[in-house]
Amino acid sequence: MARATDSYAAQRDRAYTLRTRQLLKELPPFCEEFFMGIADRTSALTRYEYAVDLRIFFKYLASVRDDGKGLSPADYTIEDLGAVTLDDLERYFSYVTLYEDDDGNPVKNHERAKARKVASLRSLFKYFYKKQKIKSNPASLLDTPKLHEKPIIRLEANEVADLLDLVDSGTALSDRERAFHKKTRRRDAAILTLFLGTGIRVSELVGLNVDDFDFSINGFKVTRKGGSQVILYFSDEVAEVVLDYLQERNAVTPLPGHEKALFLSLQKKRMTVRAVENLVKKYCSSAVPLKKITPHKLRSTYGTMLYQETGDIYVVADVLGHKDVNTTRKHYAAQTDERRRQAARVVRLRED
Repeated sequence: MARATDSYAAQRDRAYTLRTRQLLKELPPFCEEFFMGIADRTSALTRYEYAVDLRIFFKYLASVRDDGKGLSPADYTIEDLGAVTLDDLERYFSYVTLYEDDDGNPVKNHERAKARKVASLRSLFKYFYKKQKIKSNPASLLDTPKLHEKPIIRLEANEVADLLDLVDSGTALSDRERAFHKKTRRRDAAILTLFLGTGIRVSELVGLNVDDFDFSINGFKVTRKGGSQVILYFSDEVAEVVLDYLQERNAVTPLPGHEKALFLSLQKKRMTVRAVENLVKKYCSSAVPLKKITPHKLRSTYGTMLYQETGDIYVVADVLGHKDVNTTRKHYAAQTDERRRQAARVVRLRED
């Protein structure tokens, strides 16, 4: 059971661990050894996603090899895993492109979802092959689906101003939305300002506590992916909006277990990732109706503005928490190209 003294990240990891344990009941017994073996080098979320993927894989194997025997994934042995061939795996990935779930609903897996399923199987086979419990590793021969780069969608400077003005005023919202806006305006403004002013991830934002902030240095403590903690800094403009919200927040008595949470729902509980995503969607669909803006797009907007101001890809990578600077470069290379175009226009060879 989660304790009120636990951090949000600890509570989230515990929840994913419990979900993974439930899924293990539907997997072959040898999978428990696999999850124990990778526990020290993977996150609780990654292990949960692996368990989801492996349940689909073993249910597929059971269905194609059943022959009326009533097989289930729990009946599979490590010897059965060792008998899986590359052809079996390729047929499986053809199957997961489009299949029906337990309720008969169609499920589609596009390139990114299939790439994750490849990673799950590679990890499973690699583990038991390294342990010498299977004689071959056909998953190592699987091709990763080609991932097509999605266009980077971000807000322009004028759109950022329009969005923040909308949050302040509530204009363009429906009558029902304006009724809620009166109660949540300061909170919503603080959330969007933190996204746009620090580039924080949505999972990091919902995990913020009141005592994570130190306004004497304009900084706050954040738990990054992987569990590391860093200090992020913000401008006086951001500080003003957050302090305005804190006056309202400190007058609220949260429900037990949510006392430390910075951002509270109207039910006086820590806001969820889904609630923040819906909040962003509500305001952005009115402020910039032609763009589908998510919390991650607000993060990209901050990264773009930071790169435009500093021209330093390493600073952007560090602030955004990218472990590999190539991840940052991939997203902001277009800005470098635009600088080259500007340079080309500046140099004049002849006067008009």
